Amino acid sequence: MDFIWILFAFLCGLGVKLFNLPPLIGFLAAGFFLNFIGIQPNETLGALADLGITLMLFTIGLKLNVRDLLKREVWAGTGVHMLVWTTLLSALSIGLGSLSLAYFALLDWQSAALLGFALSFSSTVCIVKLLEEAGEIKTRHGKLAIGVLVMQDILAVLFLVAATGKVPSIYAFALLVLFLIRPLLNRLVQLSGHGELLPLTGFFLALGGYELFTLVGIKGDLGALVMGILLSSHMKATELNKALMSFKDLFLIGFFLSIGFTALPDLNMLLLALMLCLLLPLKFLMFFLLFAGLRLRGRTAYLAGLALTNFSEFGLIVVALCADLGWLNKEWLVVLALAVSFSFVLTSVIYRHAHSGYSRWQKGIKRFEKSRRLPEDIYVQPDGARVLVVGMGRVGKGAFLALSEVLGQAVWGMDADRDRIERQKQQGMQVMLGDGEDADLWDNMDLSHVDLVLLALPSTEDIRHIHDQLRSAGYRGQLAAIARYEDERLEMLRHGIDHVFNFYTEAGTGFAEESLLLLKAKPA
Repeated sequence: MDFIWILFAFLCGLGVKLFNLPPLIGFLAAGFFLNFIGIQPNETLGALADLGITLMLFTIGLKLNVRDLLKREVWAGTGVHMLVWTTLLSALSIGLGSLSLAYFALLDWQSAALLGFALSFSSTVCIVKLLEEAGEIKTRHGKLAIGVLVMQDILAVLFLVAATGKVPSIYAFALLVLFLIRPLLNRLVQLSGHGELLPLTGFFLALGGYELFTLVGIKGDLGALVMGILLSSHMKATELNKALMSFKDLFLIGFFLSIGFTALPDLNMLLLALMLCLLLPLKFLMFFLLFAGLRLRGRTAYLAGLALTNFSEFGLIVVALCADLGWLNKEWLVVLALAVSFSFVLTSVIYRHAHSGYSRWQKGIKRFEKSRRLPEDIYVQPDGARVLVVGMGRVGKGAFLALSEVLGQAVWGMDADRDRIERQKQQGMQVMLGDGEDADLWDNMDLSHVDLVLLALPSTEDIRHIHDQLRSAGYRGQLAAIARYEDERLEMLRHGIDHVFNFYTEAGTGFAEESLLLLKAKPA
């Protein structure tokens, strides 16, 4: 990558971060600015962008349970939303065309339907990045959003195959062998150890899957996703994902920059892109009502719908293909690139306030809930709990085990990751499924006998939200948390958390020991 790309990406990313905005907004701005001053991209930038998307889909696969895709709320929510949205957008486009509005006047029913189809996708890159930063990939709404994205990606691949007329090679059936050699792939990951060979193994498998699928005439990105899914049950899947995270984020900068090089817009294109973004509330409302109608809780429907409220990079691919085939004017590619960029900005800003927004509009949102809940959305009560550990990752689990040796069955653990909870239940641990940022959970949980809540979570913002929700729900016991850095520790203390444990000082056992002191100091 040329230094000038790194320079502008860094300056713009840092600039927006100073205003407490996600750096990806700065990366998008850097791409448009470099294009405006006449800097031209070369093949390196495109290669980096493609590599970033490939690694991202591979890491999604590592965290994906295929059973999640088979849930009704995923496949039905995706299919119905795409069908209704495409129909509405087609009718709206034809209506605007009858008014001789710029660019719409040239659309017929076929091209209007293609435009609506392209705008029906939500951004895999943007949403995954937001959910990862918020630590919500494995929450109920996070898994729902990822499931919808994967289903959309599959439909996009099917469309590209149909539109280009390129039928996969007969040798594509040979890819079924990948499922047979799954034990060999697992063994390969196991042999890679924990050092620098582990991320290299990830690159090898992600790019290997990409190339295999490309060779038989199937979109390579799907190969990276499938390869990740094959390894998702491996005990080192989480470690492999963490090893690749920094590489993936770095290469994705190339993707965000490349959007700005699509073309330079004129004023009409800019206004049209902003007008398309006015449709985003409709997109959210449709997702929300669909999810609620499929018996999901109001909070899950609200958060998943909000995350999915944007336009997608796959939409750009669809429009680019349609423009090459003469089905749409090439100007639409510029308009959509702008609309995608604006939607990234809006989602990045709005989703940061999603949980506080739910707390504010909770009563109104819950009116859309069905009376009969899905089995996995029924609350569990931590009977007899004196201590509740929220977040059962490495540190939380260490604290739970140390506390259990002293307090026995009076210690409960809670985590939003269903697979982790199932594994820990099999190990005989007293744990329950629950999202700490779920205000409904705290409102419905009896905390009268809980003296201490330990927040073993990586995000300080999440910890502050949970503190506020617990206090709002009437919890008056002690609250302890972990922090990775000293400034985070001081910030949480100022927020009102009783004790903040420095993550780098000691491990989970030390966290538990210091927390026990709080219990001993509690007046009888």
